Amino acid sequence: MTNRNLGIATLAMLIVLAMGSVGSAQESERMQDRIGKQVRKELVMLPFYSLFDNFKFSVSPAGEVTLLGEVSRPTLKTDAERVVQRIEGVSKVTNQIEVLPLSPNDDRIRLATFNAIYGHPTLRPLAIRAVPPIHIIVKNGDITLEGVVNTKLEKQIAEMRARQVSGAFKVTNNLMVEQTGDNS
Repeated sequence: MTNRNLGIATLAMLIVLAMGSVGSAQESERMQDRIGKQVRKELVMLPFYSLFDNFKFSVSPAGEVTLLGEVSRPTLKTDAERVVQRIEGVSKVTNQIEVLPLSPNDDRIRLATFNAIYGHPTLRPLAIRAVPPIHIIVKNGDITLEGVVNTKLEKQIAEMRARQVSGAFKVTNNLMVEQTGDNS
């Protein structure tokens, strides 16, 4: 075999290896997507999951899932970890979900914020969903709004209404707007 033929054979082998690597990267991405969709489904189907809880998570290429967010019930943290561990392809679960402090004052603020936000005529239709899109996280008197709304107007109204809740110290609005157009 001549040097030229050897060079062509080596180049061909490198191309085949690179194509295999691309295929394996695509397969890894598909696996991450599949696991991510399954994690999301399992978390929102938990029996005590409500708009006073907020789950976030990440999935690594190796199938490791990191659970994040805040929950108002301690059992919800362990339930989330349990259901995610059962998902095919999940190799490890790291549970960093924060259990919010048990506080009658925070409970009062949660309810008052719910009534203030979902009592507004623009946002009232959102309340009839199984899990309404605006999640109300209250920790030590501080309110954080999480979730996705349809318009900038809905985001602004939710924040304005939360700021009117008596006894709340601070409001953080992390709501994302689904539509990209100017819907104010």
